[in-house]
Amino acid sequence: MEGMKFTQFYSINSICSPSRGCFLTGRNTIRNGIYTSEPYPEDLIFRVFIPYSTGGLPTSEVTVATQLKNFGYSTALIGKWHLGHYGGVLPTQSHGFDYWFGLPYAQDEGCPVSKSGEIPCMPAVKDAGFPGTPLYRNTEIIEQPVMLETLTERYNEEIESFLDNAAKNKSQPFFLYMAHNQVHVQLYASKNFLGKSKRGLYGDAAQEMDNSVGVLLIMLKSLCLVSNTFVFFSSDKGPWLEQKLDGGSAGPFKGGKGSTWEGGLRMPGIAWWPGKIPPMQVQQEVATSLDIFPTFLDVAGVLKPSGVILDGVSLVPLIFQGQPVHTNDVLFFYRDNLIYAARFQAFKAHFVTRSGFNLDPPVHHSPPLLFNVEQDPGEHWPLDPTESNNAAVLKIIIAAVENQQKTVIPATPQLNPSYMLDPLVSPCCNGTFPIGCSC
Repeated sequence: MEGMKFTQFYSINSICSPSRGCFLTGRNTIRNGIYTSEPYPEDLIFRVFIPYSTGGLPTSEVTVATQLKNFGYSTALIGKWHLGHYGGVLPTQSHGFDYWFGLPYAQDEGCPVSKSGEIPCMPAVKDAGFPGTPLYRNTEIIEQPVMLETLTERYNEEIESFLDNAAKNKSQPFFLYMAHNQVHVQLYASKNFLGKSKRGLYGDAAQEMDNSVGVLLIMLKSLCLVSNTFVFFSSDKGPWLEQKLDGGSAGPFKGGKGSTWEGGLRMPGIAWWPGKIPPMQVQQEVATSLDIFPTFLDVAGVLKPSGVILDGVSLVPLIFQGQPVHTNDVLFFYRDNLIYAARFQAFKAHFVTRSGFNLDPPVHHSPPLLFNVEQDPGEHWPLDPTESNNAAVLKIIIAAVENQQKTVIPATPQLNPSYMLDPLVSPCCNGTFPIGCSC
C-alpha cells in the first residue's frame, strides 16, 4: 500500500450537500449555511439541494479552491458539485474554480438516460417532475439528460486533459477536486466494467471508480508530477442503507448515510505523496474532512483566509511528524442545525439519535449515550454515565457542546423551504422548465 491509511477518519457530515460544503470551506454547516432549521418531520424533505433550489453555498464563503487560486493556483472540479446551481453559486462563478465538468447534483435528482433508451428514475423524483439530470461544462449545460454509462470515461478524459496541461505549465501550481458520482444511485457502469463484479452493478460501479482513481495516479506518475503533488482520498458520507443492495455496506459500523452513527460518518482516508509519505503507513489518530482545507493550505504554503473562522486544523504535523492534532478537541457532528453527536478522544456521545432516512422521530438522550468507539466501533454497548471516568468525559463534552451552541452565530439556512421550492430555476439547456430541458 502506498501512502498513509487513516483508520479513524470522519466526514463531519453524513449527507451530500452539507458534507461537501464542510470539506470545501473547512467550516461546519452551522457556519456555512448548508442546513435546514425545519423541525421533524419537515427536516426529512430539506436535506440537500435539488433542481428547485434557489439557495447554495453562499458567495461569501471562502473555499479551498478560492484561497489557492488567490495565490496563483490553477483550479478545477471534475464531477459532482451539489452546492447549488442558481444565483451565481456554480463552481466557476463564485467559488474559485477555473474549470468544471460534471453534474450540479446527484444523478437521482432527475431522470438520466441509458444507451438502451431506458430512463431509470426513482419514483419520488418522477412524481416531483424534476427535469433530466444535466451535465455542465463551466456554466453551460452540454447534455441533458446525462448519459451515465459514459460519464466516468469522460471524467477520465477530463482528468487527463487537466493534468496534461498542468505538466506543460509547471510554473503554475494546480488544485484538482475529483468528485465521482459513483457509487451513488442511480447506479451505472461503462461497458468495460458492466457485469464484471460478483457484487452486481454496485460492485461494477465501485470497480470503475477505483480504476478512475488509478487513472489519476498513473497520470501523475507518467507526467512526472508525483514529487510535488499531495493527494487525499476519502468519501463524503456512508452507505445509503435504505437502498439495500444498491446502497453499499458500512461493515462493522452502525447506521449509514444521513445518520450520525459511525456508519454514516466513519470514512476511508488515504494521504498519498510518494517520496514524502512512506508506504504502508497506518494512522490511528482521529482526523476529519474539516481538516482537509487547512491541510492543503499548509502543504501549499498558503495563508489561511483572513477573518474566517475555520473548524478544522492542519494534518501536516500528524502526517509528516506523527503528532496528534485533535488530542483535546471536541468534534461536533451536526444534523441540520442541531449537534446530534460529539467525539472526544476515544469517546463519542450521542445527544440525539435516529436513522438516516426512515420516518422515525429523533430520540433525545439525557444524559447522552456514551461509547468508547475505539473499543466498541459498532456502538453496541453504551457506557455507564455514572462511572467516574465516564462522567468526567461527559462533563467535558457537554460543556464544549454548550459553548458551541452559545458562541456560534448560525448562518442563514440555505436548505429551508424558502430556498427550495421554485420549479422555474430548474436547469434547462434549451429553455425554461418544463419546456426545453433536453439537448
